[in-house]
Formats: sequence, structure tokens, C-alpha cells
Amino acid sequence: MTTQLDFMRVPFAADLASYGDSPAILTDTLAMTYRELAERVDAFALRLGTTRRLVALAAANDLDSLVVYLAALAGGHPLILLPEDKPASLESLVAAYDPDVVVQSGNGQLLLDERRAGTRHELHPDLALLLSTSGSTGSPKLVRLSHANLQANAESIAQYLNIGPDDRAVTTLPMSYCYGLSVINSHLLRGAGLVLTGLSVVDPCFWELFRRRAATSFAAVPYTFELLERVGFADMDLPSLRYVTQAGGRLGPDSVRKYADLGRRSGWEFFVMYGQTEATARMAYLPPELAADVPGAVGIPVPGGAFRIDPVPGLEHGELVYSGANVMLGYAECPADLAAGRTVTELRTGDLARLHPAGVYEVVGRRSRFVKIVGLRVDLGQVERLLADLGVQAASAGTDDGVVVAVEGEHDTRLLGKVLAQGMGLPRAALEVHAVERLPRLATGKLDYRAVLALSGPKPGPARAPVTETGAPDTRAPDSVRKIFQDALECADIAPSDTFVSLGGDSLSYVAASVRLEQALGHLPPDWHVTPVRDLEPRTAPGRTRRRFFAPVETSIVLRAVGIVLIVGTHVGLFSWQGAAHVLMAVAGYNFARFQLAGKRVPRLRRQLSSVARIVVPSMAFIAVAFLITDNYAPANIVLLNAVLGPEAVTTQWHFWFIEILVYLLLVATALLAIPWADRAERRFPLLFPLALTGVGLLTRYELVNPGVPHTAPALWLFAMGWAIARSRTIAQRCLVSVIAVLTVPGFFENPVREATLLAGILLLIWLPSIPVPQVLRRLMVVLASASLYAYLVHWVVYPPLAGISPAVAVAGSLAAGVAYWALCMRLMGAVNRRRAGSGSDPGTNPAQQ
Repeated sequence: MTTQLDFMRVPFAADLASYGDSPAILTDTLAMTYRELAERVDAFALRLGTTRRLVALAAANDLDSLVVYLAALAGGHPLILLPEDKPASLESLVAAYDPDVVVQSGNGQLLLDERRAGTRHELHPDLALLLSTSGSTGSPKLVRLSHANLQANAESIAQYLNIGPDDRAVTTLPMSYCYGLSVINSHLLRGAGLVLTGLSVVDPCFWELFRRRAATSFAAVPYTFELLERVGFADMDLPSLRYVTQAGGRLGPDSVRKYADLGRRSGWEFFVMYGQTEATARMAYLPPELAADVPGAVGIPVPGGAFRIDPVPGLEHGELVYSGANVMLGYAECPADLAAGRTVTELRTGDLARLHPAGVYEVVGRRSRFVKIVGLRVDLGQVERLLADLGVQAASAGTDDGVVVAVEGEHDTRLLGKVLAQGMGLPRAALEVHAVERLPRLATGKLDYRAVLALSGPKPGPARAPVTETGAPDTRAPDSVRKIFQDALECADIAPSDTFVSLGGDSLSYVAASVRLEQALGHLPPDWHVTPVRDLEPRTAPGRTRRRFFAPVETSIVLRAVGIVLIVGTHVGLFSWQGAAHVLMAVAGYNFARFQLAGKRVPRLRRQLSSVARIVVPSMAFIAVAFLITDNYAPANIVLLNAVLGPEAVTTQWHFWFIEILVYLLLVATALLAIPWADRAERRFPLLFPLALTGVGLLTRYELVNPGVPHTAPALWLFAMGWAIARSRTIAQRCLVSVIAVLTVPGFFENPVREATLLAGILLLIWLPSIPVPQVLRRLMVVLASASLYAYLVHWVVYPPLAGISPAVAVAGSLAAGVAYWALCMRLMGAVNRRRAGSGSDPGTNPAQQ
């Protein structure tokens, strides 16, 4: 048993008072000098006592956690450092190592559990800190770091970053993560300031604190840069920023160049770094001036360190081996290992590397990231790099049975699987590709490969057809979710993580799919269109369902079906009920927000343009025929430009105004969201963004601005309001949009019935997710809603010759012709999709965008 503290301590933790009244800790409400920090550290060291004990700390990025950490180092107490937001990990390691003291910090409270006055452990004199290895938080396998390790690595980092007393680093990473901890150590070593915060970089308060405290640097992992894109970091004014560091995984070469160039233009430096917990934190850094020339490199060894490359039999590249004063003592897997001294003298990184002619090292793969499938060695890192070259962010994991790949965003997983199989020389059946909204990550921001592997799940057995009580096939049994999606979207390869939207669903295919899904599930879950298949399938209601007289149908579907009947009936003269077309404009904005805003910007842009094409192509084709067989239209109608080029007087050439204006709005919204800052604004303010567009639309509604295109005034305003309705999640938000509608609709048409129709339609869309309709009318309503756009197109040509027979016949004939044209277009589009899927991608096309 170890007793009195008469051995080495960590100098930077023990000598805090030497920096006197220099600022040490800065928060949003506190400024603390080094002298004051030293007093706090000394006071807590007294609480830990003079008998050396094993301490476990669940740390947050707050002052209390920092004080406990420094007190343990200054007092010579070995410390197990864990994240405060992982109670299961704390419980696991407490059970495995039985620490003498357990400290938990968080929510402004410090909980100290002194489990014994002394210690029952044999603690080696050099032992200072125990950290979980990357990705194994909660595992009993810990990295043993010495006092000398911590001091040496802090000194080398401070040297190559040239950290001085005037520097102030903001804490963007958990202090329980070796990278985040190295920022703290290297700054305390040089008497620099720490801006302590647990805020995310996507929080505006983070950047307010950054500016107010004049922070000079922050640390980032690859995922941090995705967040920085969302908040418009490139356009921020940060006059105090001196440098940004990156580690925690490979950042793509294009991103390295981008941020290095941004730094040069903005007056700060960009340091790419490379390290492992086993090397305390850092092993290499890339000098900023080399980032543009060798952006894929990890750089040169940190001061005091050295690399060599050892050959690996059977592989083109060798393993990178590091030596230096920051190499760990070794691993601990049980309490007995805490007594061990140094068991390793150099670190075999497990990374495959090469030396670039420029004198810097490049990591080209991971030795342990290989699997062997049908006799072929597969580099899982190469899988990710192959997809990265296609513009797809991915994480790959696998066993000798197969490879599982998660791709972020809306992608054609079938096509990507085909590309990977060809590129890697693997059987297609050995690859699973899953589209996910976000790649799974650990608290450190690193990829969670266990979660990727878990996407595979158990292999499904042969499907059994539903049967009746007599054992005969039950033809009335509901379809599976996959079958419904396959039929509605003309796709065969559906992964468990796919959603209706990720598979390319839009408002045209939504109607039929939603009704069949409601029959299969027994109800229609909210936001089912963005719910993964695996979360919908278990809800499928097997067997016979009780027949009901009324069945719920989604409100937007009811509005589309009723709306087209009112429009055609009014135009024919069977009755007069105006306002339905403007209700459908709000429904169009509502559906745009639901189906066209998910996923990353570039894949989403392709999906949006494809959806517009599904409106434009059938419309232009039919109008071209109408132009040939009647004298009512002009060439401008065919290309949907009558609203811009046609006569101002309302003539037959204005018959297709709804489709023209809808296409204009969809293209403008698509173009707007293709702009990075607008894309970030929409994601960050999903309700405020369409409300702002509604405000712009109201400028035309109240004739404060003349857009120069007739019918735009109500269209822009109502389309944006429908978008806002789709983004309204709470009662307060729905009330807000309702108030806007109630205040702005009256007085627009100077027709009380027309205004009441529009207002009623909007309020139904806001407050009623579904409307009960008689079962006997349900199928008819679904068909009419599906064909509503096509019925609007064809009725102008169909009803005139039938109106002389009977207005009712003219209405029925127009709707029937619309349904027929819809069915024809769906069949043709399905054939085109199947042909494209069967032929694969064009060699000159980016498969990630298919």
C-alpha cells in the first residue's frame, strides 16, 4: 500500500500560483486569477488528504471539475477521468477499480464520496492519470499515464503552438477526452487563460462568450466543422482568434485546404494534429504553411517525439511507430495493474503510413480496420475514402461475414452499394449500405463503429404470408411497410434506416402510400414520412382489422381531393365556390416543407429539382397537345412562361396560372436553399425562416411591392404560410400561424365566401392532422387527391365539349380524364425509374447524387 506523498507531482498543476494575478479561468459570469485558482486547488487537495488514494472524477467543463483534476495531480493522487454525462460508465469503472474517492461534478454541484480514508490499492509512484481508450468509455481497459507524460506532452504542444500568457482557449471538447484535456494542460503550463464552457459551437451564446472573453483559439474534431458550416463560421467576425486546431479523426483534404485558406484570409492559423490517448494526446502536427500542399498528411512529430515505419507482411504500407516522453506507461485492465510501472517504451499506433516527399507523414489506413471476406482483405478505411471521393460522408464497419456502411444524408444506397462492390472487388451480397440522417458518433465526436455495425441487425428469415383462421392465404391482410414503399416509389432495395423521404417520396407519391400505410398500421403515426422503416414495421397490424364506417384521412389529402372538385365544378358552372385553388397553394408549401427539406444540401437539391420535373414534364406535354388541338393557347403556355410573357388581360392563356406560379415558387425556394447561408438559416430557424418568407409575401399581398407577375401576391404569401404550418410543432406556434392567417386573409378577395373558404382550409391544415371520411368515399378521395394536379391540367380541354350535355357530366368527365392522365404518367415515370435502376449510373455522373 502507498501512503505519504513524497514523490513526483505534475509541475504545471503544482505551480499555478507562480502566475499570480494573470487571468486563469473565464466563464460567462466569472474571471479567476491563477492565484485564486491555486488557492481553490490547494483547498481541495487538503480534502483529499496526504495519503495517496485512487480518485474517480466524472468531469464536466466547469470550474469544480477543473479544480478536482488539478488537486489530484498536484497532490499526487492517481485519477480516473470520465465524462459526467455517462453515469453507466462511471458505475462500470467504479465496480471494476473500486476507487477510494468518487467525485461527480455537474449542474453547479460537487458531490464527494469518500469511500475510505486510506487506500486498498498498490499505486505505482509514477501513476498520475487513467483515461479510457478511444471508443471504449466504460470499458475496464484504461491508459496509464505518468506525471512525466502529462508534463512532456503539455510542453511540446505549447512549444509548437507558441502558447503564451496572452492566449485564451475556449473549451469546445470534454475535458475527459484526451484532446480536450491537452488544451487545458498546455495552456495552464504557460500561464494562459481558459474560457470554460459546456456550450456547443451551434449555440449563439458560445460565440458571444468567445468574443466577450477575447478567446484566441479553439479545438475541433471533424464533426465540429460540420457544425461550423451550419452556423456560418466563415462569415463570423472573430478579431481575437489566433489559431484553430483539428484532431480526433481524419478531416478530408478539401476541408483542410478550405479552412487553411479561410485562416490565411481571416488572419488565423489552422493546425491539423494527430494523436492517441496512448501518447497522452499529440504525436504530430502539420505546420499551417504546408496545409495547402499536403492536406492529407498528419505532419511531423511533436517536439521531443519521433516516428518510424515498420513493414507489415502482406500490406503495401507499414505501421507507424511513435516514441517520445509522452508514451504511456501501459494499459490497466484491473486494479492489480495500477501497481505496474512502465510496460511499453514506444507506441505501435496501428495506423498504416508513408513518408511524403515533403518530409511529412501520411496515414493511409488502419491495420486493425481490415476484414477478410471470401479470401479478400478489405480495408474499411478505404471504403470510407472511396465514398468521400464521391462526396459522401460515410462510416464503415464489418466482420469476416460482411461490411456494413452508414452514409450520411439522402443517397441511393442501392447504387452506392453497386459502386462499392465494383470498386472493392466484393460480391454485392457482402455489402450493406444504410442511409442515416447523421453518422453515429461518440461523445468525443469520433465515429461510433459499433453503432454502424449494429445497423445490420439480424438477418430476416423467409417471409410468411398472412393466413386466415383456416390456414388459407389472407388476401385482406395489410401489406408490409417495405412493400408499400416499393410499390409507391418504384424501388426494390429498402434498408431498415430508410424513410419515405430518403427514398425519394414527394407529395405526388405520398397520398397512395399514406392510405395503404394507415391500413397496414391501423393508424398513421405523426411524421411517418421521416420515420425509419425499422421503426414503422413493428407496428404493422397483422391479421384482420375491424371494419369502420368512418376512416381518418390526412387533412392535406382531403383538401386536395375536395379542392379539385370545387375548382372543376366552379369552372364548369355546376356551382360557384371560389378559393380552393389558393388553399391548394398553401398545401403545396406545406408539402414542400415536409418532403423537400430533409438531408444535406446537394443531394436535397437534386431531389427538389426532380420533384419539380415531375410537375413540369407532364404539364408541358399536355399543354403542347392542347396548343395543337385548340386555339386557346400560345407557345409561352407550353414552356410555362405565360405569366411572364403572356398578355396582362385575363384570357384562356391564363388557364394554367396555378401550375406556372407553383413551378416558379418551387424553383425560387430550391434556388434559395441551395445558397449555403440560407440553408444554414433554414436548419437553424425552421419556423422563423418561412415566417420571414411569409412577411416578404405580405409585401405583395398589401401591394407594397409589385412582383410584376400576376397571381404572385397570394401565391408567395400562401406558399410560405403552408411551409410555416409544416414547421409548427407546438400549440403556441400553431396559434401564431393561425393569428397571421386570421389577420391577413380577410379583405384580400373582397368576397366573404372566398375568404372564408381560404381561411377554413388553412385552419384545418394547422389544427387537424386528419379528417374522418366515410369508408365508401375514401378510395375515391385518395384517387382524386393523387390526380388533382393532372385533373387541373386536362379539365380545360375536356369539359367544354361535355358541358353542353350536362355540367355534372362535364365535371365527372374532367375528373376521370385527370385520373387517366395521372395513371399514364405514373406508369411512364415508373418505367423510366426502373430502367435507370437497371442500367446503373452514367460513368460521368457522381453516383452519390443519383
